[in-house]
Amino acid sequence: MPNTEPTFAPGRILVFNLVGALLVWSWLSPGLMFWTEIDDAVFFLTNAWLTPENEAWVVFVAAVNNRLFDVVSFFILLAIYLWAMSHDTQRKHRMMRWGGIGITMLLTAVLFAQGFRMVVPYTHPSPTLVYDDVNLITEMVDFSTKDSSGSSFPGDHGVNLFLFTAFMWRFAGLKVMLVSAVFAVLLSAPRILSGAHWFSDVFFAAIVINLVAAPWILLTPLGPGLSRAITAGMVKVRNALPGR
Repeated sequence: MPNTEPTFAPGRILVFNLVGALLVWSWLSPGLMFWTEIDDAVFFLTNAWLTPENEAWVVFVAAVNNRLFDVVSFFILLAIYLWAMSHDTQRKHRMMRWGGIGITMLLTAVLFAQGFRMVVPYTHPSPTLVYDDVNLITEMVDFSTKDSSGSSFPGDHGVNLFLFTAFMWRFAGLKVMLVSAVFAVLLSAPRILSGAHWFSDVFFAAIVINLVAAPWILLTPLGPGLSRAITAGMVKVRNALPGR
């Protein structure tokens, strides 16, 4: 997704959508057990590490599943966002432009969250609620953490992290996108490590949602156009303020 003025790119939309469709087929095909096998393998491997003998690891996993770590994640994404903004030196009203991009991204995240629930009324519980006799970090530490979810599909953190990556690709270019993608993987890992999400909740569902839906926002005039409209509105408001 190049850093250019908005254009309609049907070829790229088709490619991304086809990849998403192939992933959905791999999930739904009764003859394939790939996602079930990898989900079980990842869960039982990572859950086996969560034992009193591995106290440091247990504390680490519990800490990165504490609500305060969400704040850390936010500041990491903010740093990437500001980095992208700082490289946008050729744009007039740079602050306003990136404000418009940010608001468009937030609106898109809300649309994805609400739209998916309406279109796909399916979810499932986390592996820690499916299997008995598993190791639970909530029973091993004395501070608040998360190791289960009654509705873990799709992984909301993953959806938003990969959406952020897609926006950085469209508006900031490949370099920023690659850094964003690395942190999307790292910051979505804690829920998998604790057993609050299956591997596929993130690396299937969250990615598929972005492959199918994000191109229709970012590779058409819709997303960039909305961003420009929001930017223009903010510029008008600023210029109307006393003293301008």
